[in-house]
Amino acid sequence: MPGGSNGVLSSRFAALRLRPASRDWKRSEPYAEEWLLIEWPLSEPKPTKYWLSTLPADTPIKMLDETAKLRWRIERDYQDLKQELGLGHYEDRSWRGFHHHASLCIAAYGFMVTRRETFPPQRRLNPLQAKRLAFPQITDPADPPIRTERHVPTSITSIRRSLAFILGQTRPRCPYCARAMLIPRHRSL
Repeated sequence: MPGGSNGVLSSRFAALRLRPASRDWKRSEPYAEEWLLIEWPLSEPKPTKYWLSTLPADTPIKMLDETAKLRWRIERDYQDLKQELGLGHYEDRSWRGFHHHASLCIAAYGFMVTRRETFPPQRRLNPLQAKRLAFPQITDPADPPIRTERHVPTSITSIRRSLAFILGQTRPRCPYCARAMLIPRHRSL
């Protein structure tokens, strides 16, 4: 939620060292000290988020904050792997099949990350400019685009389609089952 006058998120942070006391009576010695990190957005009447961390005692508060916020990025990457790359679509029951599927998904994700790094970051569009983005033109009604969407060349979907085409051209047979692979038709994105 905006905390400043220019719509920027801003929060206050507090960090202190403490010793968790959960079921201490069952232990021969108490738990080691940990960090308690507290986030209090300027727009809220009281703190909203709390984290416990086992980082060293000399860790600066900025690094504590960055580490706590890293969880969101990891969850986002996992969601991309499941939804955009098909990690969540596995339906076989063998370990070998799952390992093959997961390995290909992770390799595709690594490929997409390296492709994203080769493009300069796009400048942010304000909401009015974003509404003016063009949708892809449908030139042949019998062969419409897979999904009509605003085209972003560095999006996961665009890179995934490019990767499928490249793999389809370089691999005439599936390395797992040796069946002939269907080569997807390539349309300029």
